[in-house]
Amino acid sequence: MKLALKIDVDTYRGTREGVPRLVEILKRYDARATFLFSLGPDHTGRAIKRIFRRGFLRKVARTSVTSHYGLTTLLYGTLLPGPDIGRRCASILRQVRDAGFEVGIHSHDHVRWQDRVLDADAQWTAREMEAAAQRFEAIFGVPATVHGAVGWQMNRHAFRLEQRMGLSHASDCRGTHPFIPLWNAEIIDCPQLPTTLPTLDELIGRDGLTEANVADHVLALTAKPPATGHVYTLHAELEGMKLAPVFERLLAGWLDQGYELTDLAGLRAALDVTQLPYHEVVLREIPGRSGRLCVQGEAFPAHG
Repeated sequence: MKLALKIDVDTYRGTREGVPRLVEILKRYDARATFLFSLGPDHTGRAIKRIFRRGFLRKVARTSVTSHYGLTTLLYGTLLPGPDIGRRCASILRQVRDAGFEVGIHSHDHVRWQDRVLDADAQWTAREMEAAAQRFEAIFGVPATVHGAVGWQMNRHAFRLEQRMGLSHASDCRGTHPFIPLWNAEIIDCPQLPTTLPTLDELIGRDGLTEANVADHVLALTAKPPATGHVYTLHAELEGMKLAPVFERLLAGWLDQGYELTDLAGLRAALDVTQLPYHEVVLREIPGRSGRLCVQGEAFPAHG
């Protein structure tokens, strides 16, 4: 019974404040996790352009963006210059690795990826991924082995690049179990470990869920473990800050349910990759989140 914790780190503030707090919490519960870092400039303020995206304003209203991210962060890239996360926070990132946690790539420019990747061409996609990969290697001294896409948004060029980069595994999709991805019937030979559970920002403010009861809702979803385990995605800006008490309730509850709290590498090590099924990756909307996401689609015969 494995439950992998995947931590998306989106912002400068989340890196400086949320990441160290999460490391402290995880150590207290003897839990492993994968930290996926945004490695270039924090341009969070430019996300205001999403105001015209269906569902964006509802999500902002539900999740109290200012209280989670802070006013300064919401001005980065507009009225304030965006701080370079990788350059300013390299020591924090290495401390996470040195504490024994798996580290990987989330993005170079978080907002730019989420706003443009779905329609981007091969050249744009390669520039973004190569910038992130080069920064990661400059910080850690080794190439990355895991990638988790911003907003679960990818394109065919990005999937191809993951294969060329020789990644051990990736977590770019939403789904129910590990698989080998197909994009328009093209095999991408990099195992996907999809996020299987809804995130707190997708749940809070919907269907009567609040900070007080959302942990009970998530724990009800994990009461019966699937054979291949779960992947839960959290955010340094949420569970590492204001929602840290909710996260601690989840950790305690999962341990009571009998889960081994691991990282993506631990989940991947437990799999026979040669027997993973192929699944087409499709773009869909999901409740509580704006825009289209990469979702695990139709199944095909077993890999290998």
